[in-house]
Parts: sequence; C-alpha cells; structure tokens
Amino acid sequence: MRTAGHHEGSHTVRDIVRECRSAGVKALTLYAFSEQNWERPEHEVAALMELLIEYLVSERSELMDNQIRLRAIGRTHKLPQRVLDVLHALERDSAHLTGMTLTLALSYGGQEELADTAAEIARDVAAGRLAPEDVDQALLESRLPSASVGPVDLLIRTGGDQRISNFLLWGAAYAELFFSPKLWPEFGLADLHEAFESFGARERRFGRVLDTQPVPAPAGSQQESGQPATEAR
Repeated sequence: MRTAGHHEGSHTVRDIVRECRSAGVKALTLYAFSEQNWERPEHEVAALMELLIEYLVSERSELMDNQIRLRAIGRTHKLPQRVLDVLHALERDSAHLTGMTLTLALSYGGQEELADTAAEIARDVAAGRLAPEDVDQALLESRLPSASVGPVDLLIRTGGDQRISNFLLWGAAYAELFFSPKLWPEFGLADLHEAFESFGARERRFGRVLDTQPVPAPAGSQQESGQPATEAR
C-alpha cells in the first residue's frame, strides 16, 4: 500500500537529514510533494498531508537542537491551512539557525517555479518597477525561491528512474547526477555515502576545460554555495 510506503519514507527523511547535518552539508532540498501529486487519489493526498504535519511536529526539536533552518518552496498556498500553520511556525522559529538549511519542495515543480517567477517579473515590468533591459539571468536567479541556497551540487534520484522529474530545473543545470535503484524508503546511509563518494571522484568543469587535474573532494563534502538534493517521489 502506497501510504505505508510514504510512512516508511518519513523515517528515511529523518536519517538522511541527520546524516547530512553530521557530514557538514550546508543545504539539503527534498522533493516532498510535487505539483502533479495533487492528481493522486484524494485519500492518498490526505494521508500525505497528515504525514507532513506529523513530521513537522515530531522533528521540531531535532531541527532546532541541531541548528537546522527549515524552509519550503513551491505553491505552498495550495496546502491545507492546518499544514501551513505548523509549517510557517517552524519556518519562523528556525529562521535564525545556521547549521544547515533543509528545504522541503511542497506542491513544487521546476517548470511551475520558472513560470511563476517569470510572471512576477512581467508584472514588475508592466508596473514600471523594472525596465525590460533589467531582466537577465542574474535577476531571474535572484527571484527563484529554490536558488536562494545556491546551485545544486549533487542531485540524487531514487527508485531506479533516470530522470529528474521537473525538480530544481534551474539550479540543477550543472549538478552531478546520482541514480539509485532503491526506492526512497529503502535508501539508507550507506547509499547516501556512496553518492557522496561518487560526487567526490568527479571532475567538475562547468563547461570549461581545466588546466590541472582537480583533487577529489572528500566524501560528503560540497561547494559552500551549493547543495545536494534528492528526488524521492
């Protein structure tokens, strides 16, 4: 039953968040609920919303004690009010924490985020707050909620599918991709470290040619401005 799998997946979230914090990861984004997930059966969506509330309540002390700031991206206004009440309270109370940023992508889609941001910029141009020539890559990036924690360094996709499924399309432009055959509830700490080790052994050129061979990063390390992200639907 899918709802049972979702419940097991919440335990994986706890383990992965804790391990990333211990490893020194500065930003972690989890694809918790996509914009397309609203099309799932009503009872499954309701169960996911209750599970989200349960996670936010049960992990509050864990996040606060470990200096983890929580934030959410996506069309969060579509979430039930009972979810928003708990979510906004934890976002507010953890806003000053600097140990790690945990971002939950909720009612999120990469294409939707780009479209919403473009519409926001278009409204500013129409109102005279921006000139058309002001609209460039830097402006767009500054307005994208997902980009505020930096570009994605490592994108982990579980479940055996080799696609990114509309996740962090802008930030993942130069992300290293790691595909795991395991479903999210089965994805453990050994799998996470395998992804870290794979990332550390790669040569990151960002479209350029390197003059010297880079020194592989230690397992679990990342660029200070970037983040690992998991697509776990």
